[in-house]
Amino acid sequence: MDFRFSDEESAFQAAVRKFGDRTLRPNEAKIDSDAKIPASVLAAMADLGLLAMTVPEEFGGMGASAVLTEIAAEEIGRGDSSMATAVFFLLEAGWGHLFARHGTDEARREVLPPVCQGKAFLGIATTEPTGGSDLAAMRTTARRDGGAFVVRGEKSFISGVEEAKALGGGHLTLAKDGARGYNFLYVPTRTEGIATQRFHNMGRMGISTGSLAYHDARVPAHYLIGTEGNGFECAMEGFTVARTFVAAACVGAAERALETGMAYIKERPVFGRPLGKFEGIQFELVDLWTQVEAVKWQCRRAAWLLDTYTLKGDLSHRSEVDRAVAAVKLTAPPLAFECVKRVMMWFGAAGYTKEIGLELGLRGLMSYLVGAEGGLNVMRIILGRELLGKEFVPYK
Repeated sequence: MDFRFSDEESAFQAAVRKFGDRTLRPNEAKIDSDAKIPASVLAAMADLGLLAMTVPEEFGGMGASAVLTEIAAEEIGRGDSSMATAVFFLLEAGWGHLFARHGTDEARREVLPPVCQGKAFLGIATTEPTGGSDLAAMRTTARRDGGAFVVRGEKSFISGVEEAKALGGGHLTLAKDGARGYNFLYVPTRTEGIATQRFHNMGRMGISTGSLAYHDARVPAHYLIGTEGNGFECAMEGFTVARTFVAAACVGAAERALETGMAYIKERPVFGRPLGKFEGIQFELVDLWTQVEAVKWQCRRAAWLLDTYTLKGDLSHRSEVDRAVAAVKLTAPPLAFECVKRVMMWFGAAGYTKEIGLELGLRGLMSYLVGAEGGLNVMRIILGRELLGKEFVPYK
């Protein structure tokens, strides 16, 4: 693995950082207060090729590598610290890749171009009211009925339910198929028989979270992802990719917080000298910066492993990939949260105000601690399984 950026990667990172500085930062408070990402921001992302950038060019994307996408995720997390834009981005990047890899040709040509143009939304729907990571508790079913699948059940805590209704689009949906296992389907949200409800989160206000209720919704058979009965494996591949981009976005948010904090402690006078001269603050900064730097390179290695093996369909190094991805998804969100929290404390009472803007990150990052794209304890279970063996998984 070459740690140097290629000329293409350096130019791309600079372009996305410029977009973050000029477009995302000025809009992040509005994204939070208006509870939506402005159409102008999505249009600018589409112009840069950032929407579903992993999708091959023939379907409207830029065919980006996981490393290039990881770079973009980091910069978007830095630009909009509320994490709303990062969530929109990584959902389409992670699951757009899976759709392009395992979807039918008819579905890819129909669905992916408008997603890449910002004219449709693509998300993931696996969590249910009875369980998130506990797929054995899943109740939603998708049974074959001629040229369609009939979907019945409910998904909950799903990102993008309102965006999929407003823009068009839908979610890759995991459902049981009796004795055959699981089916993985693209389900357009505007399908007859689907009802949505929006929840009110504490953060990430710019992208909706809610539920999808399926009342015998008929989905065309060509929307099947992979093969019948094997949807679980497809979904797990998608989570592996998406979790890497989650970690990268958290790294960007952490770097943004530390940069904000460093600028402040260099100038803020306390007892006749800058706050940064006090070892209690300076050493805390150094410890946090060192940890973020370590996780950033772990994250880039995870993306490199995806490019080298997973995205090529090579499962020979699956355990190595799973360990790398679970490790960064386990460490990046709480570290980013800690960075924002500590910098808020450096600011004192000012850090608690909306004017400083740090609380945006605290609220947004919390979603990745409680479970989005897999809870922290689920990452520990994955790592325990890969380190000790499947017989040590605490469930059957």
